[in-house]
Amino acid sequence: MSWLDKTVAAIAPGLAAKREMARTEIARQRAVQDVFNQGYGDHGASRRKNSLKAWNPAAGDAEEDIHVNLEDLRPRARDLYMGGSLANGSLKTLRTNIIGTGLRLKPSFDADFLRLSEDQAARLKRQIEREFALWADSKDCDAAGMHNFYELQQLAFLSWMMSGDAFVLLPLLQRKHATYDLRVRLLEADRCSNPLIKEADLNNKVSSGVEVDNDGMVVAYWFSNKHPGSALALPTKWQRVAVVGEESGRRNVLHLMEAERPEQRRGVPILAPVIESLKQLERYTEAELMAAVISGMFTVFIETASQEPGEFGVSLPPADNPTGEPLPPADEDLRLGNGAVQFLEPGEKASIANPGRPNSGFDPFVTAILRQVGASLELPYELLLKHFTASYSASRAALLEAWKMFRMRRSWMAADFCQPIYEEWFAEAVVKGRIDAPGIFDDPLLFKAYTKAEWHGPSQGQLDPVKEANAAVIRVENGFSTRAREAAELTGTEYESNVRQLAYEKQIREQNGLSDQGDPSVKGGEEEDAEEDQA
Repeated sequence: MSWLDKTVAAIAPGLAAKREMARTEIARQRAVQDVFNQGYGDHGASRRKNSLKAWNPAAGDAEEDIHVNLEDLRPRARDLYMGGSLANGSLKTLRTNIIGTGLRLKPSFDADFLRLSEDQAARLKRQIEREFALWADSKDCDAAGMHNFYELQQLAFLSWMMSGDAFVLLPLLQRKHATYDLRVRLLEADRCSNPLIKEADLNNKVSSGVEVDNDGMVVAYWFSNKHPGSALALPTKWQRVAVVGEESGRRNVLHLMEAERPEQRRGVPILAPVIESLKQLERYTEAELMAAVISGMFTVFIETASQEPGEFGVSLPPADNPTGEPLPPADEDLRLGNGAVQFLEPGEKASIANPGRPNSGFDPFVTAILRQVGASLELPYELLLKHFTASYSASRAALLEAWKMFRMRRSWMAADFCQPIYEEWFAEAVVKGRIDAPGIFDDPLLFKAYTKAEWHGPSQGQLDPVKEANAAVIRVENGFSTRAREAAELTGTEYESNVRQLAYEKQIREQNGLSDQGDPSVKGGEEEDAEEDQA
């Protein structure tokens, strides 16, 4: 203890005690800092670095971080889609590459487990394809009667990406002249919300319209009878729809969403991380466009002597006005125009600022921002703007990277939308006696074996078709792939249908005396590469 502390303790014992407590607290804080200034505490979790002192985000659950912000995220994402070329093009690029003209059914039931011969399996496959086409190709599959099954796929996927999630109801509605009663009804994300009833009236917890039981399992969804933004003068009412029917056991609701956190019940728009960047980029583009328009205008300003206004508030031209054109009234705004002539009041001067447009730095800056946007959306810059100027290898690498994401989301769409609907349709087809599937309802394994299917979408496309085809041949010859898979991925066709068509074409050619050998003028990839090397 120093002499000052001894003096203070002798004169004011209370003040001395406070000083001692303050020193103890300071020592404790320094000890805590010494402990936490290690590991992450000295890096990303540091609270003493100037770059991180003011960065103290709150830690919330999925309800606080996601659900409470969806009412702001959805309208902004939709506004960008409706008015922003980049956001609009991004979502349409996803839809076109992932869904395209629709994911097509390929029945792949387990014939061995079902003990079906080859002939029986072939007949059942053709029967399923014909019956499903009868339902899927017709607009009767849509509860609204506006889209067929493949158009519903692209609509559901686009709504899912734009709003964060989408809901699908599967009612059974009888309609005149319709073979099947299964209908697909799409609901926008906003329709699922918390009902205006007391929590005491609910046995389970409801979060953003999603009802979960005590184990955290989703048991029901609450849908309003109209969109929150609807102008209909109807009172808003909610209806509870169970995920699975209590008596029938059939699936009533499908929820399309991409979860990013545990215990998350609602999806986030895919544009959410880049909303600010896209909006600011849109404003910047509009400002640059307007500056370029102004810079491109040529306007002549004429200063005249004082004159008396004529009738109707239009100034008469002075005697020395060679143009003879009437002058505008004094209260009229001056405007720039293409080759326009503007008259000024006496004493007024026109001062035009040179905007210096077009801006040479505009394109590099926008390109840098779009590369970041593309990274968030998992879309390479070249594909985001449909601008391929790099080498073959670089362009192919960009497409392959994008197709990793396309295949992932395509498999999700098939698993969460196409397959459940197909299973509901299959069950109805068996009940109506249009498909023969003995024992399908006796064992879940039998039901799974009968309804197993693959869903193929549009092919990836090739930058060099000859090289891609040769690579497919090598994969098939070495057992790395199958002809059916390569036909689906390269051309989006079915191998068995191709073989039947080729056999028919061969027969027609032989009947007409044509050789079935290929055209010798068509060269393979190796010959073309050799000629290019020689050149």
